Amino acid sequence: MRSPQEVADGIVGVFTGFAQNWIIVIESVFLFLLIYFVLKTLWENNAKKLVPLYIFLLLSVGAVALFSEHLTVAVYYVFILLMSLFFLLLFSVEIKRSIWNVGAKRVSSTAGLQAAKNSAVSARADEYIAGIVKAVQNLSKNNTGALIVLSGGNLPKEIIDSGVILNANISNQLIEGIFINKAPLHDGAMIIYGDKIQAAGCFLPLTQKDFPKDYGTRHRAGIGVTEVADVSAIIVSEETGIVSYVRRGDITRYVDSESLKRYLKDYYWKEFNSNGRTDRRP
Repeated sequence: MRSPQEVADGIVGVFTGFAQNWIIVIESVFLFLLIYFVLKTLWENNAKKLVPLYIFLLLSVGAVALFSEHLTVAVYYVFILLMSLFFLLLFSVEIKRSIWNVGAKRVSSTAGLQAAKNSAVSARADEYIAGIVKAVQNLSKNNTGALIVLSGGNLPKEIIDSGVILNANISNQLIEGIFINKAPLHDGAMIIYGDKIQAAGCFLPLTQKDFPKDYGTRHRAGIGVTEVADVSAIIVSEETGIVSYVRRGDITRYVDSESLKRYLKDYYWKEFNSNGRTDRRP
């Protein structure tokens, strides 16, 4: 028969073992989620070739840890953390963009921005597109620099607040007037959201990637904002008058009026569908 002390020691041992098992479970869940997030990041950012390398390193070092007396489980956990951090740092810009987009979707739009997506937008989209194209053409002919961001209401509040809030109707005269040399707001970016010029004179994050020297601050800002938010940008070069547009960090140069119209139609079509409208393109 077991003594009372043995019974007490057995009960304590059960609870101690239970606590230790939960620590192992928590560690395993954390490592699984970390590995899953790294694999998901690699897969979604066209880095599928790095997936086998990442898995190979995990398995090979894990196998060494099983048979080595010096490479403990704790050291293996640290290796996983450091290696995962290294792979995540390779895609820090893409991860930041995803976080900003998720955060922006949780921010409710103001009454003025909701009005920008009413049924009148769909009916008058051709007018807005024509006004933007005409303004861009005139700015290009006069070698007047311009940076226009096409937002879906998902820009960080800090970027909007860095400029002057306008919420003005779109017109080629207003667009050209804002970007005239020596105008107060001509150096910043214009934000268009639906049928409104939401703000002007806004400061944008610059891309950290390497580009040719003829890509000035305006081009680097247009590329940079599309890297951190799901927006597009139209750029007019002040030196050459060349028109470019940017999506997800990829820039297309020498854009003519017809290409620009198709680009804008695609933007407004997405705006209509995101608000539950008909799938008909404007």
